[in-house]
Amino acid sequence: MATMNLRRAVRALVLDEADRVLLCRHVVRETGTVVWAAPGGRIERDETPLAALRRELREEVGLVVESDPPHVWHQEVVGPDYVAGYDGVVNDYFLVRTAGFTPRGALTDEELAAENIHGLRWWHPADIVTHRGRDLFSPRDLATPLAALISSGAPREPLPLGL
Repeated sequence: MATMNLRRAVRALVLDEADRVLLCRHVVRETGTVVWAAPGGRIERDETPLAALRRELREEVGLVVESDPPHVWHQEVVGPDYVAGYDGVVNDYFLVRTAGFTPRGALTDEELAAENIHGLRWWHPADIVTHRGRDLFSPRDLATPLAALISSGAPREPLPLGL
């Protein structure tokens, strides 16, 4: 059996004092589909997940995280069309609580666009539930595990997520 080539990534569920979640607006180049996803990205070679999380948050949204946030969700998605050049992706999500802020990372707008990021927005969980536009969320049912996380806090072990 061949080994799967999975892209390993970290994501931050950045929640402010009003329980709004900060999401990045990704535009899929080939289709124009908009997907709202937690900030984060690929874990570089010889980089720990938490080091990658800190780097990605600094680059994408301008948030400096010095603590070790709890690992709350684990997601594995396999499919040839999910991530170009890979058989799928493994996303590990960490909970980062912070005061609300205006996101502006170290990357320029052009550098963000090269990573398919075209905007940032704070979302109230209820607005995710009632959203009726064409935009998608990642994971698709983001509102359900997010509501459980807000009401119950970080789980002892990361919870598995679907697509």
